[in-house]
Amino acid sequence: MAAHLSYGRVNLNVLREAVRRELREFLDKCAGSKAIVWDEYLTGPFGLIAQYSLLKEHEVEKMFTLKGSRLPAADVKNIIFFVRPRLELMDIIAENVLSEDKRGPARDFHILFVPRRSLLCEQRLKDLGVLGSFIHREEYSLDLIPFDGDLLSMESEGAFKECYLESDQTSLYHAAKGLMTLQALYGTIPQIFGKGECARQVANMMIRMKREFTGSQNSIFPVFDNLLLLDRNVDLLTPLATQLTYEGLIDEIYGIQNSYVKLPPEKFVPKKQGDGGKDLPTEAKKLQLNSAEELYAEIRDKNFNAVGSVLSKKAKVISAAFEERHNAKTVGEIKQFVSQLPHMQAARGSLANHTSIAELIKDVTTSEDFFDKLTVEQEFMSGIDTDKVNSYIEDCIAQKHPLIKVLRLVCLQSVCNSGLKQKVLDYYKREILQTYGYEHILTLYNLEKAGLLKPQTGGRNNYPTIRKTLRLWMDDVNEQNPTDISYVYSGYAPLSVRLAQLLSRPGWRSIEEVLRILPGPHFEERQPLPTGLQKKRQPGENRVTLIFFLGGVTFAEIAALRFLSQLEDGGTEYVIATTKLMNGASWIESLMEKPF
Repeated sequence: MAAHLSYGRVNLNVLREAVRRELREFLDKCAGSKAIVWDEYLTGPFGLIAQYSLLKEHEVEKMFTLKGSRLPAADVKNIIFFVRPRLELMDIIAENVLSEDKRGPARDFHILFVPRRSLLCEQRLKDLGVLGSFIHREEYSLDLIPFDGDLLSMESEGAFKECYLESDQTSLYHAAKGLMTLQALYGTIPQIFGKGECARQVANMMIRMKREFTGSQNSIFPVFDNLLLLDRNVDLLTPLATQLTYEGLIDEIYGIQNSYVKLPPEKFVPKKQGDGGKDLPTEAKKLQLNSAEELYAEIRDKNFNAVGSVLSKKAKVISAAFEERHNAKTVGEIKQFVSQLPHMQAARGSLANHTSIAELIKDVTTSEDFFDKLTVEQEFMSGIDTDKVNSYIEDCIAQKHPLIKVLRLVCLQSVCNSGLKQKVLDYYKREILQTYGYEHILTLYNLEKAGLLKPQTGGRNNYPTIRKTLRLWMDDVNEQNPTDISYVYSGYAPLSVRLAQLLSRPGWRSIEEVLRILPGPHFEERQPLPTGLQKKRQPGENRVTLIFFLGGVTFAEIAALRFLSQLEDGGTEYVIATTKLMNGASWIESLMEKPF
């Protein structure tokens, strides 16, 4: 069992076990020894639900990455392709199968589509003459992957672009299917709230799917009280700003992929006297980051400025614990000390790792450029000088800073100003294309279509009204002992999380005016519960709300929701689901057109 999935009010191990069972059943259909050929993108998400030991128990002997030409030699009976339904991958699979056929003894081929089978892909395999080679062609509905005790993600990297640029509803269908799976395991969610066009579509799909399964009413007592569906484009601002929590900054600087981060190795070398720095490792240091690690669970959601004091307190506690060995006199005392040793050594290793990570982050956050960029972001978010060309952005373009950084800042200025004046927008576009190349014209078009970079229409800026009504900017923020969610950005309260907070109390009726300004409809649906399953809340018992971000969520937003969950008088605990865990850089990158 994965202990870090079961600490919350909702035991997400139940979901993990359900998807593991489905995987085992499929592997057992392919009797005999097996080699799995992986679509590389799937190995990370799969690692969160099934380690190699589980695959080995089911006779998986070899694993390869899906690449063109021949497969590496493997003395196995079955070759199974685990792939996303992408046409370009079908071409590679066909190449693999045809070269295997020439190799000799017949193999049994199987294909597992994740998360859905695709008629288009099967047609492509047929056109390439290999469809008949597959004994099993099945789908593995890995819609929502448990990352932590309160966090699920579909890890669908193209969801935002598909929804908002290509009008492709595939990821919304998968979101609805994932929610149906959750309801099958954790009971019907009595109330659904939503804001945004995609939220409306997901709710409609869920209601339709529920109608189709009316015969099989599930009689599980509901774990969730509410579902809140939120479109990413209702709050385009939050991901563009630099996250200032510990986990958010690790993601901003190094990128967290499927709970793992790769870090520069030289910071993690034990300092030996007199080795003169020889033989430094070149392999990146790979660490898993989740709440199974006690120290990480404690510091991940804190503002980075509050992390140092926690680490130094921990260091004192740990060294005091090791000093205790001198006081152990009797056999019983020594035995007790020895029994605690593994836990103490793990704690010391964890402290050393996080001290090194904090030093790496501090090198970045104390740099002049980081400070200048943050100052500009905070001026935009607090409403200072948003309507003219910004000199810092001009300098960044002139010095050819990374394009993603420039686009993020220009988009932030545009969103905080409900669009830019035409001449300001034209100036930025011209400077960007002249400096970074005209092939980026399609990227600028995508950003405009997504509403991130656009001309101001009718000369009206709605952002000040939204900022004031929702209290998005707080001047006095206590980063050490926060009292408000704005600590995650040192002043700015994520709009998305503020909406969730206000829905919980006093309810959205109090902010009707702002809801009308924000894009897309807002709605409420009730799902009737079978008799006898109505929930009677105990005095002081919190509600459990599942909040689903359609189009991606940042670690800073997750931290803000965890902060609300832990409030004494908050009344609501949150479980977070999303199409993708993302930050501003990965988000902008997903909207960039790759030059040919």
